[in-house]
Amino acid sequence: MAELRPRDPKGQREGFTTGACAAAAAKAAARVLARGAAVDAIETTLPNGQRVTFPLQRCDSDGQRATCSVIKDAGDDPDCTHGAELVAEVELRREPGVEIRGGDGVAVVTKPGLGLPVGAPAVNPVPRRNITEMVLEELEGSGFAGATVTLSVPQGEEMAKQTINARLGLIGGISILGTSGIVKPYSTAAFRASVVQAIDVAAERGIATLALTTGGKSEAYAMKLYPELPEDAFIQVGDFIGTGVRHAARRRIARAIIVGMIGKLSKMADGKMMTHAAGSEVSMELLAQIAEELGARPEIAAEIRQANTARHVLELCQREGLTGVAGGICRRVVEHTSLHAGGALEVHACLVDFNGALLGRYPAGAASAASAASAASAASAASAASAERVEDP
Repeated sequence: MAELRPRDPKGQREGFTTGACAAAAAKAAARVLARGAAVDAIETTLPNGQRVTFPLQRCDSDGQRATCSVIKDAGDDPDCTHGAELVAEVELRREPGVEIRGGDGVAVVTKPGLGLPVGAPAVNPVPRRNITEMVLEELEGSGFAGATVTLSVPQGEEMAKQTINARLGLIGGISILGTSGIVKPYSTAAFRASVVQAIDVAAERGIATLALTTGGKSEAYAMKLYPELPEDAFIQVGDFIGTGVRHAARRRIARAIIVGMIGKLSKMADGKMMTHAAGSEVSMELLAQIAEELGARPEIAAEIRQANTARHVLELCQREGLTGVAGGICRRVVEHTSLHAGGALEVHACLVDFNGALLGRYPAGAASAASAASAASAASAASAASAERVEDP
């Protein structure tokens, strides 16, 4: 049975995502059915390729179905799902494919704009793939080709009250998340210190231009957009953009290029210099105002004000041909972050989509041919990035 280590609010011990724990539980249940024997721990492969052994909290089977669970250890990150029990009930089948269902405590998607179908359980794409791969790994040579996996989280609905899930239309529980499988303590002083340290290293090397990114994906995309910059110029600031621009100015860095996706950049455009979901929300009013400045019809602006997420706004603007919205967001990002840095730092901003395509930048200017070509292949590079400090939205 799993025992959680106490968390250190100032520590930097890594933990595991809900997705990684769910995949481990599903893998264990599949093994029990495929081999006909109970287990007390399971070795699994995280999305970043790391092999990890999880102790099981629970392991039951009636021969037709098996239920296993893993207790989530979030490390030193102040995550409301720390200690959550991720339960997977598995039933094997001869037909190929793994069907993933949501049970008690797993949210259901009720609004568009989240990258998941309305009505589906809130299990994000990377955890879905990881769960599928881990289950199929156990079925090799068993005579079974597929499985039905039902995920549940006891107390998940209560945990969700500490999040903004309900506002986003994620109803009935928590989401099963994670792009790398690892949780970094990004909300702690330790992460802020790591941002400062990375900028110090770049300054000592005489690097004049930094690319400040919000996570592993945006960093991979930034590297494709700016291949001329040295590796130490790329710094994942996570939610701490305020710390990033201020310290860059303090160290007399000449220029900072902020690269991110619409969720984080929309918060910066609203003047929020700490963009963690628990501390800030996207202002749909601001995004509607930007669209109106570009000539959006009143009914479109009203639709934006009622949008579910910043991603949903992006979809609406793309539908209406409001291509300047991304540039308008970037302009406001530059204005607010420049002010926060004390005016001593030249700031640029680039907004990329979820596949790495450049949607807008400020100051305006065409990307180099090499950068444009690189951006097209950024998605594959991002999927290979395995050392994310934080997970992009």
